[in-house]
Amino acid sequence: MLQRRFAIAAIAGFAFSSPVAAQSGITWENGQPIFHSSPQYQGAYQPPRYNSYGGYGGYYDDYYGEPRPKRRPSNEVRSGGARPHIAAKAPQTTSFVSDEEPGTVIIDTKARKLYYVLSPTAAYTYPISVGREGFSWTGTEQVSRVAAWPDWHPPADMRKRQPELPKKMLGGLRNPLGAKAIYLGNTLYRIHGTNDAKSIGRAASSGCFRMMNSHVMHLATLVGVGTTVKVVKHWPPSGKGVVAVDNPGGPS
Repeated sequence: MLQRRFAIAAIAGFAFSSPVAAQSGITWENGQPIFHSSPQYQGAYQPPRYNSYGGYGGYYDDYYGEPRPKRRPSNEVRSGGARPHIAAKAPQTTSFVSDEEPGTVIIDTKARKLYYVLSPTAAYTYPISVGREGFSWTGTEQVSRVAAWPDWHPPADMRKRQPELPKKMLGGLRNPLGAKAIYLGNTLYRIHGTNDAKSIGRAASSGCFRMMNSHVMHLATLVGVGTTVKVVKHWPPSGKGVVAVDNPGGPS
């Protein structure tokens, strides 16, 4: 019986020693297993690969009860977060004398206001954020699309300036386009929502017009495809007719 116990202990000891372990494809160093992939260990037992957890191509210690590595974040598509219900909130109605057709949108970039014409003497007035220096523009466009929680595709030149940006961000609270986006013609410009209240009233965007989410939800109930949007340096404009375009096209 004593000899049998000694034999079992000897076998157990050899099972974890370097020579025998190496024959099975495992070497122990400082109490940690090292797995071999050289030809001499072909067919030796190896723990499973977990390439689906980031594609590292190595062996993982979770076989021994340790956590699997976290998936590396993708810079291709990023989640925009939650999409809660946001109630529309009407802005103030102010005096606005013009000969514009009711339903026209006027954006005054100097005053940083967006007006939705209600009558020859009144308009809804929304505070907005406008394009910062070098990204401001004027012109007349028509609404081409209205989208809820839109995806955001940062333009290539913006990603060059900010390489941490993804190629695509899904709609959500973290998405800079907010709860609703109103697209202007074939340009890259939009009237869209934002959660950054501090940016409202400032020249802070790359050419788009930001509104609080509750305000853009309200405006979206009034406009539709074909609505005229006029962007001017100040209201009333100094002249009549077509307003010159300073910087056509551009990112959000």
